[in-house]
Amino acid sequence: MLYKKIEEYTASGAYPMHMPGHKRNAALAPLPPPHEIDITEINGFDDLHNQNGVLLETAQLAANLYGSEKAHLLVNGSTVGILAAIGAHTGRGDAILATGNCHRSVNNAAALFGLNLELLAPEKDAASGIECSISPEAVEDALLRRPGIKLVVVTSPTYEGVVSDIVSIAEVAHSHDIPLLVDSAHGAHLGFSGMFPAGAVGSGADVVVMSLHKTLPAMTQCSLLHLCGKHANPGGTAELLGTLQTTSPSYVLMSSIDHCLRLLAADKDRLFGSYERNLRDFDESVQPLKNLFVVNHGSDSRRSAFFGFDPGKIVICTKKTAMSGYELMEKMRSEYMIELEKAEEHFALAMTSVCDTAGGFTRLADALLSIDTPVS
Repeated sequence: MLYKKIEEYTASGAYPMHMPGHKRNAALAPLPPPHEIDITEINGFDDLHNQNGVLLETAQLAANLYGSEKAHLLVNGSTVGILAAIGAHTGRGDAILATGNCHRSVNNAAALFGLNLELLAPEKDAASGIECSISPEAVEDALLRRPGIKLVVVTSPTYEGVVSDIVSIAEVAHSHDIPLLVDSAHGAHLGFSGMFPAGAVGSGADVVVMSLHKTLPAMTQCSLLHLCGKHANPGGTAELLGTLQTTSPSYVLMSSIDHCLRLLAADKDRLFGSYERNLRDFDESVQPLKNLFVVNHGSDSRRSAFFGFDPGKIVICTKKTAMSGYELMEKMRSEYMIELEKAEEHFALAMTSVCDTAGGFTRLADALLSIDTPVS
């Protein structure tokens, strides 16, 4: 039984270094049991597809908080936002340019709307094995080589936390009179702290899609779509969202979006101040690592390989050891009861957020130090 299995896992003591960003931290995401607040579009509770009340207030709060011209609440994750944004800014038979590490929803959008997908492959950082930023020069070159591109889609930050120069890429796209869509699913927390790179909203992108649930205290599927520039198509985007999103949106999820936004508006300085201290303490703790290394943390500094990097992503590299990223992930799970987000051949990824505790960071650092010496 699924519910029983979830209960058992929650009670196991495993620490979640993975999504969702609320980390099951009830103090920061205090929603009652879902059945108690699961309603439909009854009087006084507005309609997601025809907002004029409480849901419109939440959408306006999102726009004000992030600095966009208009925001849409998404209850089908960032996937539905990407599908709607791509469909609204293209016509059947058009070509779009996307980064090679784009989410599969970009491929699905191309198939759904009959688009030709041109991929721009990012280079790889040899030391860590993770993909680097996309340069504005590479975008310019691709647009010159492929006249007729109608939309540029850039993933920033990437799953591993790599950020591209959105300001310059937007300038390149706009010089060709092409809108820029930024898949910022992993970047909803950017822009609230000087320790982190700037967010895509306000950096020149025309449409930005972000998952609150990945890095902030919101439930899974809670996301936002922002319209930010003159090249955006607000009417077409709203129409497609009305087509692609469920007509029975979850008020449990929408209340989670609202709570997350209000928490940020009221308490972002305290939340991110604590988060910054936890990350600095983690950096100091993993300084002694000799064989494993954490990208841009501890003694490692390869920032020159990236335009920007999200310090909340803990990319643990095994390239200097005989251990694969998959083996490291399994070891963390079985011996240290820390569940990581994902693994690749040469690294494993731990995701952190404002909801992680100081004890959680210490637990991660201690596990890495314990594993480090035997893998030499």
